[in-house]
Amino acid sequence: MKNVAIFASGSGTNAENIARYFSKSESIKVAVVLSNNRNVGVHARVNRLGVPSFVFSREDFADGGPVLAKLAEYDTDLVVLAGFMNKISAPLLNAYPGKIINIHPALLPKFGGKGMYGMHVHEAVVAAGERETGITIHYIDEHYDEGTVIFQAKCPVLPSDTPEEVAAKVHALEYAHYPHIIEELIGG
Repeated sequence: MKNVAIFASGSGTNAENIARYFSKSESIKVAVVLSNNRNVGVHARVNRLGVPSFVFSREDFADGGPVLAKLAEYDTDLVVLAGFMNKISAPLLNAYPGKIINIHPALLPKFGGKGMYGMHVHEAVVAAGERETGITIHYIDEHYDEGTVIFQAKCPVLPSDTPEEVAAKVHALEYAHYPHIIEELIGG
């Protein structure tokens, strides 16, 4: 059995989607969810599915030690970021080289970097008059949104689309593709 750990900071819709996808798998499971925020919906979402979740401070994520101990406890093979808002520290990067992935709500390298997350991205896409956007699944490195691209999927942006409508299209791509890419990467 291959074990996935998810890092999440928000409501947890992507984490829940991934956990549901693997809930009947005989070769891959979401073993644990780690968060930097105790007061977010991801905990209730994954706990309902039988996935334990834990909260760590920003300092614990930066230090790496307590988080690495929890990842080892759950025999983690792949770390998946799903709406995680902290930068991944060097100790975590060094312990899981090529084993930490993220999903970004745009077609990188466009609309990436510090501060470009969630609705900020969709607002920027609409304001720039883009005709398409999408998702990028990529490996994590020491820079925001600069790791090697694994997969991209596109959707149209209509001149009449609002940022909320763009967000809905992008979320649909996230839900459709992220679990499959995780499965391919981990070898399920």
